Amino acid sequence: GIQVRAALVQAVQYRSNFVAEGLVEVVWAAGMLVPLVVVYGDRPSVAGWSYPEAMVVTGCFTLLQGVIEGVVTPAMTALVEHVRKGTLDFLLLKPADAQFLATTSKLLPWKSLNVVFGLTLMTYGVARSGHALTAGRVVAGAVMLAVSVSLLLSLWTCAGCAAFVLGKVDNLTYLFTSVFDAARWPSAVFPGLLRLVFTVVIPLAVMTTFPAEALLGRLEPWRLAAAVAGAVAAAALSRLCWSRSLARYTSAGG
Repeated sequence: GIQVRAALVQAVQYRSNFVAEGLVEVVWAAGMLVPLVVVYGDRPSVAGWSYPEAMVVTGCFTLLQGVIEGVVTPAMTALVEHVRKGTLDFLLLKPADAQFLATTSKLLPWKSLNVVFGLTLMTYGVARSGHALTAGRVVAGAVMLAVSVSLLLSLWTCAGCAAFVLGKVDNLTYLFTSVFDAARWPSAVFPGLLRLVFTVVIPLAVMTTFPAEALLGRLEPWRLAAAVAGAVAAAALSRLCWSRSLARYTSAGG
């Protein structure tokens, strides 16, 4: 809460810049629909997904892009700088969980517009698809979105921990953002082996297709349970990576 308020205060100090950044985000978010419009321009469905249904997946993708660009990437950059300069001590000495502080150390509030646009797109897509948005589906969708954000933070935490060894993680960041672009599409469009990789190894399908399926009533309970279990396991792994990385950290005086 304190870090969010601090980020907002810092952002509104330069109101013209804040408004300009917000407008850029609105245009960027609207541009997320262009590939979808092009692909569905001459066909009613792709791999069993209609245009409104695929719009729900794009909404999930847009929401997570907002999390990546507004929370994860700035925090990752700050963490790498702390490790490189040996100033992580200032964060470690604070009376709060260091991993949480590192994950939320720097926020870009205007990126939250992507989250709002993503939620709007998901709601509109479900309404246009003809599927009833029941309370059970809303709850399942909310759980899957929480799983998606948790998986995202866990993956980036593990990537950030590489900074304790390598000093820089720019290549890992670029690689992940490039691969993550595939998450804008329903997993059914990918061939069998690639679909398996995007579900189990790099869980892109779990992050965007599963929440969409939950909202559309397509996600079976066992897949929902497996996704939750996977998110818990990923969080535990990221915690282990963080603890071991801190053990290697020698600070500025080390």
